[in-house]
Amino acid sequence: MIITKKHLSRRTVLRGLGVAVALPWLDSMVPALTALEKSGALPARRLGVIYVPNGMALPYWRPKAEGPLTELPPILQSLQPFKDQVLMIGGLSNDAVAKKSRGGGHSPASGTFLSSVPFKAETDANVVSSVTMDQLAAKQFSRETQIASLELGMEGAFVTGSCETSCSLTNSISWSSPTTPLSIDNDPRSVFERLFGLTGSTDARTRHAYDRRSRRILDALTDEVTSLNASVGPTDRAKLDEYLTSIRDVERRIENAEAQASRELPIVEQPVGIPADFGEHAALMMDLLALAYQTDLTRVSTFMMGSELSGRAYPEIGVPDSHHQCRIT
Repeated sequence: MIITKKHLSRRTVLRGLGVAVALPWLDSMVPALTALEKSGALPARRLGVIYVPNGMALPYWRPKAEGPLTELPPILQSLQPFKDQVLMIGGLSNDAVAKKSRGGGHSPASGTFLSSVPFKAETDANVVSSVTMDQLAAKQFSRETQIASLELGMEGAFVTGSCETSCSLTNSISWSSPTTPLSIDNDPRSVFERLFGLTGSTDARTRHAYDRRSRRILDALTDEVTSLNASVGPTDRAKLDEYLTSIRDVERRIENAEAQASRELPIVEQPVGIPADFGEHAALMMDLLALAYQTDLTRVSTFMMGSELSGRAYPEIGVPDSHHQCRIT
C-alpha cells in the first residue's frame, strides 16, 4: 500500500449513460498518513461460506497429521501458494442435526449449517429456524457496503414437493429471520446486473435498442475511465486496467453462455445464460464473487455448490451417478 497526499473517496464510482460501476481499492483512496492514523483504517474483514451438500469424501480433505500444515491434502492442492494462510479445523459437529433426524438427514444438514439451532417445521409454510451467522455478520458489515450479502449457488430451487421436512431448509443455508430463508442466485447474468446494473431483456427490440446505446457496460464509461486515469498514479492505473479487464472478461463469458444456452429465447425480463458445463459455471460464479469483494460492494457471501437432495451427476470428471450411488474406492 502506498500512502499518497492525493485522496479519492472509497465510494467513487464510474458513471456514464446510466451506468454506475464501483471501483476496487486503490492506493489513491488511502488518506495521507496523519489522516490514516486518526481514522484507524484497517483492512476490510470478509466472510465467505461455501457449502457442499450430500456428504464429503473426507480422506481427500484431511491433512496427514496435526500441527503445522506442511503438506496440503489432495483436494486442496490449488491453495498451495497460500498454504501459510490456511487454517484447518477438525473435530467439530453440529448437534442440531442429530436432534432433528425425523424424515432424513438432508434438511437438518443444510437447515442448521450456519446456526446449529434445531428447527421446527411441519410444512414450508410452517418453518421456524434461526437467524444464521452470516446474516449477523451482514448486519454489521452492511454499514460499510451497498449490498448486505450475496447468496449464490450452482443450482436453483429445483427440488419441490419431496424435500423431507421442508424445501426451504434444503435449498438455502442463509436465514435473515427465523421464518425467512434467503434464496440463492445461480444465474451469472442476474448476479452481474445486481453488481453493475443495466438490466436487459430477451425482447428483440429492447435488446437491439440497448445494443445501439451501449454494446457493453465499459463502452459507456470510456470518458470516465480516461479522466480517472489522468488523476491517479501508475500503480493505480495498472490496478484499474486489471480490474476493468476482469469485468470485460466476465461480461464476455456471460454473453457467450447466453448465446449457447438458447438461440430463440422466450420474452422474459432476464436473459438466461447458465453454462451447461459445471466447471465453467462454477468459475464464472466465483469470478463474480471475487469482483463483488474487490469493489467492496459486499463483505459477506454464501455459496451452495449444490442443494441438499440434489441428484446431479458429474460425467465430465468420470462420475456418472448421483451421490447415493457413489462409493469411495
